[in-house]
Amino acid sequence: MSMGKKFSWWISFDSFYRECLQKILSSYCGRISKLFAKSKGLTRNLKVIFHDFPGGAGSFELMTGFCYNNGKIEINPFNISLLHCIAYYMEMDKSMCKTHNLFEQAEKSLEEIRYWTWSELLVALKDCQNLLPIASSSGVLNKCLDSLVGRLALACETSPCPSISSSDSSGFRLSTDTRSTESLKSFSRATWWFNDLVALRSHMIEMAIKSLVSRNFDNGIISKFLFYYQKSKFVTATSNEKREITETVIELLYSLDQSAVSCKSLFVILRVVLNLNIRKCGRNKLECMVGSKLDQASLDNLLVPSPIGTNYLYDVNLILRFIKSFIEGTSSIPLMRLKKVASLMNMYIAEVAPDPSLKPSKFLALVRALPDSARDSYDGIYHAIDMYLEVHAGLSEDEKMKVCRGLNYEKLSSEAWNHLAQNNKFPSKSAAQALISQQCRLKSLLQDTNQPASPCSFVDTESNGKKNESHDQIVLYAGKLDLSAENEKLKVHLQSMHWRVIELEKVCGKMQTQMTKMMRSRISSHSNARSLPRLCS
Repeated sequence: MSMGKKFSWWISFDSFYRECLQKILSSYCGRISKLFAKSKGLTRNLKVIFHDFPGGAGSFELMTGFCYNNGKIEINPFNISLLHCIAYYMEMDKSMCKTHNLFEQAEKSLEEIRYWTWSELLVALKDCQNLLPIASSSGVLNKCLDSLVGRLALACETSPCPSISSSDSSGFRLSTDTRSTESLKSFSRATWWFNDLVALRSHMIEMAIKSLVSRNFDNGIISKFLFYYQKSKFVTATSNEKREITETVIELLYSLDQSAVSCKSLFVILRVVLNLNIRKCGRNKLECMVGSKLDQASLDNLLVPSPIGTNYLYDVNLILRFIKSFIEGTSSIPLMRLKKVASLMNMYIAEVAPDPSLKPSKFLALVRALPDSARDSYDGIYHAIDMYLEVHAGLSEDEKMKVCRGLNYEKLSSEAWNHLAQNNKFPSKSAAQALISQQCRLKSLLQDTNQPASPCSFVDTESNGKKNESHDQIVLYAGKLDLSAENEKLKVHLQSMHWRVIELEKVCGKMQTQMTKMMRSRISSHSNARSLPRLCS
């Protein structure tokens, strides 16, 4: 049974057969009746070609059998789709025969569809997909789909199953725990139909899923089925069929509640898409879905090979698009999710930093893709930049400074700052900026103590002129990057200043602790003094 082929029918006007056909077939088929009406007066043989006749020559014989049998034929779930399409195509309705027309008989038989078994319904539906587009125009496809979707919705209501969220893995975890065993049973009851629907083509699946979504069917189960469908169909599909299936699955997943879509499974489809030439629209939707779940991804997920024809190891542009989708996907991103992505990106940046083909602009774009609030510490970024500068030793000083712009010196630990002060791979201007940042940090700490007569203030007062002088020296040295001797002096000076900063931080920390204890003691004494008169009274 197939569509899309021409079916030729020879009519001999020189034989008695012509009059029999005219009398019998014309009484049931409106299209043949019109054909004979147009052929009056012709004395030669006539060749009639039916375009897209439902089912081909075998179906035409089935139709003529119906006509020769006085409009009687057995209709069952195994032939109803075909007979319904024949009746629609050949105009075998009540306008031709009020009592025994094929279309009304098929319609009446469809009214019993609620009593069909699941297997009978699947057979009728599979026949419909071979009879498109007539099956859609005649209405038999919609009736079969409505019945199938209705049964699935009813089964889901009577045997509810917890939704499969994006945080779940693509497989179902087994456990000896009683609760887990019951969940597995419920899940199995909700997914029993997966394998049955795999036999349907992508356009049929699209119609079925859209109908399920309109009935508020569990989006977690739908997404699970779509991943199962894509994996199962790929076993025997051609390249064109794989592309069509993938585009359909992406489009349907995009229409679901994204919290019900598995991040791990999306990355599986992403790996498949790399080898398929799918449309840009579908690719963008997939990247948008993956980007919105970036905080659930792992480092292995992000290590996607670069496209063919590029020199760098990993597809950095793809990751940048993921980050853009993650940031622009919602108006306000919870800080916890943002920090998860930042931690993931720190690992990714460290992984791609040794790539000798990675351009400074791309490396910097990765570092600065997230807002500064996403990172509490920039130590990871510092070590990644250190690795990048080691591999790309041929960069100019200006290029190195551009790469270092990704650092927030105020969020470097003392260990990272000390390492930076001795790091010959970093430009001197970068070390100078780090020192200025440390001085500002020290000044802020001193102001927080609010103790003008403290030892910390004494040290600050005594060395205030020296600090200003040191700041001038830093700027002076930073401007003389061509002199290696001056750079070495600067690094020694930076180290000494660094240790002074650390010592002052310790002093200030002790003072803040003492002040806190004193304030608590005063508050306690004041409370006791107020409660004494009450006790006396």
